[in-house]
Amino acid sequence: MTRRATTALTTALTTALTVLLTGCAALPGGSPATSAGPSAAQAAQRVPDGTPDAATARTRLAQLRVAAPGGLDGYVRDCDDGAACVFGRPWVDVDGDGCDQRSQVLARDLTGVTRKEGRCAVNSGTLLDPYTGETVTGVSKIQIDHVVPLAEMWRGGAGSWPAERRTAAANDLRNLVAVQGKVNQAKGDRTPDEWMPPNPAYACAYARVYVGVKAIYDLPTTDPERSALDRALATCG
Repeated sequence: MTRRATTALTTALTTALTVLLTGCAALPGGSPATSAGPSAAQAAQRVPDGTPDAATARTRLAQLRVAAPGGLDGYVRDCDDGAACVFGRPWVDVDGDGCDQRSQVLARDLTGVTRKEGRCAVNSGTLLDPYTGETVTGVSKIQIDHVVPLAEMWRGGAGSWPAERRTAAANDLRNLVAVQGKVNQAKGDRTPDEWMPPNPAYACAYARVYVGVKAIYDLPTTDPERSALDRALATCG
């Protein structure tokens, strides 16, 4: 066997072995291997940009004023048929980048994202749901949660805000997290003294987001809510 033939055989055997061990991505012109999504531990730490760290969240929680929650008189989310639409139409592009807020959150929180051709809308992707620790595929099964519910903002005084500020608050990326639709529905408008994510590993991150948003909008807390947030922040280590 000539040297050239020997070299070719060696190359072929090496390539075949590589394919067996690593998959077809090693073939010339093959697609690169898909990067792994976040681990459960990473998902449990995932928070929107602008979320305070644990120490800062504890300080801000202590600074929140305590007040009895107001009522929900006048609180109407519906925007159809002349309804009050007090927080504006959902998912307004408040930052003016040409992409609505729902699409921005999906692109931020999902892996393997594909978009509709020529548009920013997310067509598909996979979510490691921080609230449950479960993996969700299919955008139709995913909803965007307002960590501080809009009803809680209303009870905290948002009814007296200018309409523009309410619309901005409803679309603030710091308060938006992609989660399973069913867990979002289970939460509803409940506050941390009434509901926490069923995944206990996310308690710290959830409390950090919640406190950060309440501090940004100068929203009050209650003694039971503060106690629940204190317990959650105690898990941060």
